[in-house]
Amino acid sequence: MTEAIAASDETPKGLLKVAGAGLLTGVLTPLLPPLIDRINGTPGDFRIALVAIPFAILVFILVRRFSPNPWWAALAAAIVTMIAFVCAVNVAIWADGRAADAAKATRNILAGLAGGFTGATIMAVGMCLLPAGPRDVGAWLPMLSVGTIAGALLALDNALDLDLTSFLYPVWQACVAVGLATALRRTRSLVDVND
Repeated sequence: MTEAIAASDETPKGLLKVAGAGLLTGVLTPLLPPLIDRINGTPGDFRIALVAIPFAILVFILVRRFSPNPWWAALAAAIVTMIAFVCAVNVAIWADGRAADAAKATRNILAGLAGGFTGATIMAVGMCLLPAGPRDVGAWLPMLSVGTIAGALLALDNALDLDLTSFLYPVWQACVAVGLATALRRTRSLVDVND
């Protein structure tokens, strides 16, 4: 995965590679819960965080590749990604519960939108706190927009009773990875211009 991302990151082809890596992590994500559920005695939120490991690895690689941040900042970004995943799942569950009187499809759409927005927002805020993280809101708007909209795919996953496969995770992770890479490249370009 690192080699695919490392090649030609300044072109649209480089962003396609990032999207492909996001699709790959999104395919791996729903396969992990049955394995992680075998770990006894761990809290539920910790197990949810472990499910985010493939995408957190991708975020680590993106932060190292597309920004002038030190290695520890990339590790912090990966941890923020895992925290964002836990928060997104919990917000989606909360939103589903708040819309208990609505039809199941409506509840799933609302839960997906809330979870997608929460995950993308926490990631954006966390990346802003990195030493070389973009602090321009405009840099994060594409990631926040697609992260929120892609969250609605939760309704499709539930309608099709998908368990070990998903439309939500590959699309959401690909879109957010491209948004993250674009925001980080924007900051790196500004650093290069100022040097």
